[in-house]
Amino acid sequence: MISEGFCPIREEGHSVVVLDQRLLPVEERWIPVDSLEAVAEAIVTMQVRGAPLIGIVAAYGLARYSGQLTGSAEDFLAKFNAAGDMLAATRPTAVNLFWAIDRMRALAGSVAPLPPAGRAQRLMEEARAIRVEDEQMCRRMGSFGAELIADGETIMTHCNAGALATGGWGTALGVIRSAVAAGKRIQVLARETRPLLQGARLTAWELHKDGIPVTVVPDAAAAHLMATGKIDRVITGADRIAANGDSANKIGTYELAIVAKHHAVPFHIAAPYSTVDLSCCCGSEITIEERSSSEMTHFAGVRTVADGVAVRNPAFDVTPHQLIDSIITDAGVARFPYQESLERLCRR
Repeated sequence: MISEGFCPIREEGHSVVVLDQRLLPVEERWIPVDSLEAVAEAIVTMQVRGAPLIGIVAAYGLARYSGQLTGSAEDFLAKFNAAGDMLAATRPTAVNLFWAIDRMRALAGSVAPLPPAGRAQRLMEEARAIRVEDEQMCRRMGSFGAELIADGETIMTHCNAGALATGGWGTALGVIRSAVAAGKRIQVLARETRPLLQGARLTAWELHKDGIPVTVVPDAAAAHLMATGKIDRVITGADRIAANGDSANKIGTYELAIVAKHHAVPFHIAAPYSTVDLSCCCGSEITIEERSSSEMTHFAGVRTVADGVAVRNPAFDVTPHQLIDSIITDAGVARFPYQESLERLCRR
C-alpha cells in the first residue's frame, strides 16, 4: 500500500521537528530545529538532505527566527536578511535552498511594517505553503512521469529523491510511486550511492515501507546490469538544472547517464520547477560542493583509508543535457531543445 502524506518535517506543538536521516534505516528519530543554528547544523550535517527539503527547512527556520525579532522594520529586515545569508552558505549546489530563502525574503519585505507577531505569523504561513506546494508539485510531476513508464519495467535510481528529500511523495521516487498507484508493476534497482549510502539506507527504506519491490545494487554494477538487459529505464532527481538542461545531481549521476546512453537505456531527470535555474546558462556555472574528507576516510566510525592519504569528496557532478532523454517537472515533461522547453514549462 502506497503511504499517503509522509513528510520528513512536521510541526509538533510550538516546535518544528525533522527526521534525522543520518540514523536511517536503523533508527527513526525526530529532532527539533527551532533555532537558526539548529537548522544550519541539520543542513550541513545532512540530518536533512535533498534539494527541495533543505529549502523547506530553511523557510521554516527563517519563519521561526522572525518571531524573535522585535525591533523596527529596518532592524527586522537587516537581521532577517543576515539570517538568510547564513543559511544560504550551508550548501552551495542545490538551487531550491536559495529559491526558498528569496521567497521568504520577498515576503519579509512586505510584512516588515507589521507588529512582530503579525510578521512571524505571515512568514510561518509562507513556510507551510512552501512545504504543501512542494508535495503538490511532486504529485503532479509523478503523474506526468508515470505516463512514460510501461507495466513491468525495472527502473534504476541513484541517491535518494523520494519523500525523504522533499515535502512529501518525492521526485524520482514520486514518479515510481505514481506509476505503482496507477496499477503498474515496477521493480526498482537502487544504487547504494557512496560514500553516504543514500540509496541503500534511504531509498530502499522508503520503497520497502511502501511495499514496492526494491533491490540494492553496488554503484559499479550499472554497466553490467544494463549490458545483460536487466534495466529498462533510469530516473534520478536533480539539485540544480541549468537553462540548457545540464543537471547537477549526486556524484555518480553523470557516469550513470553515460552508461545508459551507451546501452540505449532511457535516462530521465525528475525535479520541480524550483530546481530549474534559468539564470544559469549551463552546467559549468554550477558550484560543486566539496564535503568533508571524513566521509571518505571513515565508515561507521572505522578508518578505511590510511592516515595521511589525500582524499577528494565532490558531492555532485553535472550531467550534460545531451545525455538526458527528458526532464520531468510539475508543469510537464521537457525535451530537447531544453533551452526552449524548460523556459516554456517554467512560465506555466
